[in-house]
Amino acid sequence: MRKLKNNELGRISVDEFKAVEKTPIIVILDNVRSLNNIGSVFRTSDAFLIDKIYLCGISATPPNKDIHKTALGATESVDWEYVEDTLTLVKKLKKEGIKVLSIEQAENSTMLDTFTPKLAEKYAIVMGNEVKGVQQEVINASDFCIEIPQLGTKHSLNISVTTGVVIWDLFTKIRGL
Repeated sequence: MRKLKNNELGRISVDEFKAVEKTPIIVILDNVRSLNNIGSVFRTSDAFLIDKIYLCGISATPPNKDIHKTALGATESVDWEYVEDTLTLVKKLKKEGIKVLSIEQAENSTMLDTFTPKLAEKYAIVMGNEVKGVQQEVINASDFCIEIPQLGTKHSLNISVTTGVVIWDLFTKIRGL
């Protein structure tokens, strides 16, 4: 096997990205403090044609050199918006018919591997602060609380890893891959 060069990958341009049909997933970053995590979420969102990212609370916004360092230009392709209050945003999206999934370890959460998205639905996934997680009031307002099954000794995954796992899982289920 030969490793492919970047010009052999057949990637689309930023203009083509903006015009292509998006995966019906929105990412909400609820008070994410790490600029590298934010950049990584942009890059993952670009890879899977995510519809939009909402940056809430203390989450930093582009342009920012530390976000750019991990986003590698994805802040130019992926649509994003800053909203101060996550709960207000969640309530607004729910009124628009979007199903909100808080990604958190909680009582009676649904394990990601058993969650089946409905193909006609649009979903917003809420990713929480690196220390405190998703705000309890946001979890309470969500349609589902989704948890990634974990079997090791650590209590959680890094937010950028968690976002990648959740997006990949939903992407494959929605696209029928």
